[in-house]
Amino acid sequence: MKGILICGELKDGQITSLSLELIAIGKKLSRTLDQPLELVLIGEDLEKVAEKIADFGVDRVLKAQGQGYSDLHPERLVAILNQVCERTDPKIILFGQTDVGRDVAPRLAAKLGASVCVDCVDLVYDREKKELIQTKPVYGGNALAQWAAINQRHHVVTMRPRSEKPAESDPSNKGNIVSTPVEIDEAQMRSQLMETVHQQDKGIKLEEAKVIVAGGGGIGGSEGFGLIQELAKVLGAAVGITRVPSDENWMPKSLEIGQTGHMVSPSLYIAVGISGAPQHLAGCSSSKLIVAINKDPQAPILDMADIGIVGDYRDILPALIEKLKALKE
Repeated sequence: MKGILICGELKDGQITSLSLELIAIGKKLSRTLDQPLELVLIGEDLEKVAEKIADFGVDRVLKAQGQGYSDLHPERLVAILNQVCERTDPKIILFGQTDVGRDVAPRLAAKLGASVCVDCVDLVYDREKKELIQTKPVYGGNALAQWAAINQRHHVVTMRPRSEKPAESDPSNKGNIVSTPVEIDEAQMRSQLMETVHQQDKGIKLEEAKVIVAGGGGIGGSEGFGLIQELAKVLGAAVGITRVPSDENWMPKSLEIGQTGHMVSPSLYIAVGISGAPQHLAGCSSSKLIVAINKDPQAPILDMADIGIVGDYRDILPALIEKLKALKE
C-alpha cells in the first residue's frame, strides 16, 4: 500500500474549498510518509478543473470520467472509488465531512475492510509507532478524543471543514493528470436516483463562512429571523439555524447546524435564542469565538460561550445592528 488519496468534490464545476483543505492536509502526510499524494475526481468533462487542481501540489490527478458520474449516487460513487483504490492501493483515503463524505466514506471503508474515523479536526502520522493519530470532537464538542489506526491496510478519514488552511496554487509544482477508466455495472446498483433538486444557494456557504449568525427555538417564529438576517448582512455573515427552526419550517433545513446538519468552524459564531443542546454544539464547537444571546441565564450555551449576553434578542439585536452600522460609516 502506498500514498494518500484525496476524494475531491466539485461544486458547479469547480473544486471546493474543503477539497483544497484536504490537499493541504495530504501534503503534510505525504512529507511525513514520503509517499505520493493523489486526488481523484469523479464526474463529466473534467479536463479544465483537473488542469487547475494539478497546480496545487498533488503528484497525480486521477480522472474517473463518465456519463452520469456527476450525479450524487452513493452506490455508484462507492463502486468507482473501490476500483480506483484497488489500482492505487492507498494507505490513507481522505474525504471532507460533507453530505457526500458522510454517506460514501463508511461504505467505502466497509468494501475495503478499512478503519474509518469521521468528523476529524486533526490528522498526524506517527512514524515511530506507525500509527495514524486521528483527533475528533466528542461529547458535543466539549472534549477532543484521539484514535490510533494501526492494523488495517487502509485508513478512511473524513475531515471537518476549516480544520486546515486551503492549499495554494503552485504552478511550479504541477502534478500529472491521468485518466482512470472504471467499469460500472448499472444493473448491479440496488438503488436508483429518481430526481435531483437543486436548491439555489444564497449568500455565503456555511462551511466557508468566517462569521455566522445562528438562530434557535428562542426566536419564536419565522418573522424573528428578519433581525438575524439583518445582523448577518451588516457583518457580511452567513445565517444558520438549529433543529427547532428547521423542524418548524421557520427557515430552510439547508441552514441547519449540528449533528444532523452542517459542521462549521467560523472565526465568530453568534448564537441567538439557542439553548445549547449537545447535538447543536457538536456542529459549532470548533468556532474560534462564540457569542451567545439568550434571555435564560441558565441556558447551557452561556457556559461554553466566550461572551454571554442575557436578555431578549428583540431588544439586543436592534441596538447591536445600529451600533455596527454606525461603526461602518
